[in-house]
Amino acid sequence: MKKPNYKKELIMLPLLLISIALCIGGHFILQPSYQNNHWAEYSLAALPFLMFAIVIIAIKIAIKADKEE
Repeated sequence: MKKPNYKKELIMLPLLLISIALCIGGHFILQPSYQNNHWAEYSLAALPFLMFAIVIIAIKIAIKADKEE
């Protein structure tokens, strides 16, 4: 059994924090006071694509870390 390399796992922590911030920001934008703003609609439409990009980056980092071991 391999010993876990915590340094490589900590590299993923900023990606997690960014995705948490995107979720919180998306819920903040859903407030009724931002309902008539066009930028809010476009921002909410872009959130799933940004999160999908974060997932792709995380998968690439994980594959790279797995190949190095």
